Amino acid sequence: MRVLLVEDNKLLAQGVVMSLAKEGIQVDHLPSYKQAQVALDNEDFSAIILDLGLPDGNGADLLKLWRRSGVSLPIIVLTANTDFDTRLDCLDIGADDYLSKPFDVRELIARLRAIIRRQHGLDNNQFSYGALNIDFTRCEVHFRGELVSLSRREYQVLLEFAQSAGRVLTRNQLEQLTYGWDEVGSNSIEVHIHHLRKKTATELIKTVRGIGYILTDTL
Repeated sequence: MRVLLVEDNKLLAQGVVMSLAKEGIQVDHLPSYKQAQVALDNEDFSAIILDLGLPDGNGADLLKLWRRSGVSLPIIVLTANTDFDTRLDCLDIGADDYLSKPFDVRELIARLRAIIRRQHGLDNNQFSYGALNIDFTRCEVHFRGELVSLSRREYQVLLEFAQSAGRVLTRNQLEQLTYGWDEVGSNSIEVHIHHLRKKTATELIKTVRGIGYILTDTL
């Protein structure tokens, strides 16, 4: 899962990035309205955490712009304004959820999981597909009933497949969603997929020649 964090408070942003990384979530941080607008026009994300008080514009205006242009990604709004009408306005213009500052990052993570879960039609924080089971809360993976030990990047790649079950993912999509703007090696995705197959089953992730990869419902 790759999240775009639009927040001009560097200290707050650093804390969010570090906390979400521990949950296997890739976070890319931008501090301004214009940078966020350009990023979303050109790259893939799973969700957005958006501060309303940006130095070069109002986050609410950016939210309205995104929704009017057809952006359907889940968006959590952060605001220092605790006014009830402001919170209602955020929901009315397209926010999926909101948090008032200051907030506990654990609540942010829980709310982020909830809106992602709703987007993918999941009833809880468990994903099951054939012999594969992922517990998003514990960041645990079981295959055929056995606990599978994965690196952070391997878990992130598997998470993307789980959230796109039945859909082919290209290498470029996997790189963007897993690494964001972090440096990525030329064959990193292939290496992660090789390790995932080795730790589960070769047929779990199928290569679609010339296109990408797809998760299968291996039993």
